[in-house]
Amino acid sequence: MNFSPITADLFIGTTPHKKDYDQLRRLGIRLVINMRFERMPHRDPHPTPIERLWLPTFDTPLIPIPIRPLVRGAKAALDVIQNGGKVFAHCAYGAHRGVTMGACILIAQGMNPLAAMELIKSKRPQADPDAFHIRPRILKFAREWNKQITLVVE
Repeated sequence: MNFSPITADLFIGTTPHKKDYDQLRRLGIRLVINMRFERMPHRDPHPTPIERLWLPTFDTPLIPIPIRPLVRGAKAALDVIQNGGKVFAHCAYGAHRGVTMGACILIAQGMNPLAAMELIKSKRPQADPDAFHIRPRILKFAREWNKQITLVVE
């Protein structure tokens, strides 16, 4: 399995297989977020399986990643992290969709979007949050997330 620890509670990588869930469990992963449209998440065969969230999205400039699944994933990740767990976000190559979700999780935790993208690039060399079809989605998520936070506070 190919993955990178981004923070103490966030990992980004490629699609885990059934055999990888034991390693994820040892790392303290309690939520796996699958951003792949083309492949459902593998089932964790353990008696107490790791929670899985499938947010099927495309990695193409023609079909932008919708903001709604990014919000859903960030909220689920925050719940897990606030309860002491860790999150693994993935896509096929761990370069775009999983990176987008990872950046959104960091933003939801209060990080500046540009700082989130830089942190991910520094921890995962193959990550490309600056791709012309990815960066705008991360920045749009940040604007939408901040609007929601403002509404809740007011």
